[in-house]
Amino acid sequence: MIVVTGSVTAREDSFHEARRLSLEHVHRSRNEQGCISHAVHSDCENPLRLVFVERWTDRAALAAHFAVPASREFVRALQPLAAASPTIEIYDAARVEEL
Repeated sequence: MIVVTGSVTAREDSFHEARRLSLEHVHRSRNEQGCISHAVHSDCENPLRLVFVERWTDRAALAAHFAVPASREFVRALQPLAAASPTIEIYDAARVEEL
């Protein structure tokens, strides 16, 4: 399984648009082949920061997600709304059984 985490801190004047675009992106992405989960959350300590958590079946599914034109458009649309550069981290993860 592939786990992706990322975040963007919006400018105060652009937060609502950044949130709207992020929710649209998340809802669309959930329907893609290989998407296990895809969510965006508000940071409790920084209300202008949006945090993304995604799970994909494999690297091929994630690569296909990145290749979707709407995904690239989302990134381009989000950049001018951000106060700083967005972050993204990608992990190759294995589920550990509950103890």
